[in-house]
Amino acid sequence: MRAFRTMLLALFTLLLFAAPLLAAELTAQEIVEKANRASYYAGKDGKADITMTITAPDGSTRSREFTMLRLNDQGEDQKFYVYFKEPADVRKMAYLVWKNAGRDDDRWLWLPALNLKKRIAPGDKRTSFVGSDFFYEDVSGRGTHEDTHQLVEETDQAYVLRNEPKDANSVEFAWYQVWIDKQNFLPLKAIYYDRQGQAYRQVEALKVQTIDGHPTVTEAKAADLRAGTSTVNSFSNVSYDIGLNPRIFTERFLRRPPREVGN
Repeated sequence: MRAFRTMLLALFTLLLFAAPLLAAELTAQEIVEKANRASYYAGKDGKADITMTITAPDGSTRSREFTMLRLNDQGEDQKFYVYFKEPADVRKMAYLVWKNAGRDDDRWLWLPALNLKKRIAPGDKRTSFVGSDFFYEDVSGRGTHEDTHQLVEETDQAYVLRNEPKDANSVEFAWYQVWIDKQNFLPLKAIYYDRQGQAYRQVEALKVQTIDGHPTVTEAKAADLRAGTSTVNSFSNVSYDIGLNPRIFTERFLRRPPREVGN
């Protein structure tokens, strides 16, 4: 009887200490939500200068320089403003995003050379952003509700998830696999697969720094594995909680950039 009581006590102790660990386990959806917050919602607002280097298959390069402003709105809604400074063919071009949680985002592109304000259709969000290997959708992020998520592996460093689109006809990929850092929840790498199961696109974080208390990707790379092209975005002068005026994120400032971009 004493041995039986001892065994019950040991079992109770094991369950007592194991319960917090089991409760701490995250679901795939929770991991994705935390990664989305870490990637796109640091601080109340943010600003960064970005140098984009596009590399062709023959190794030749061309670059673009722009400033991005971001403002968190109510709930998960956000607004993004991108203003291009160099080179001459894109100078004064502006891109505005109203990110709407649970529905399609609103996107506008101002093309000064044509004196044209262009509305970007939802179906174009996964097309090249100003001739680079990044997509328009990469600027503001993909809605976590648009895919189903499955945790397929867990390493010492990362959660590995498989993600499949709920609306297969709205995107060019069949599924993608993403590695998310277990410490800061920033995505480390994402590989996209077509309907034949072939990898064709990869996006990865090359450098991460802590800025104003927020882990921040300061260098990111997107690659077209079929075409042999790649694009690296290098972020500098990153700052958070700078008190951006909501009026900046309106169509009015597509034509006339705000002083915050330092043009």
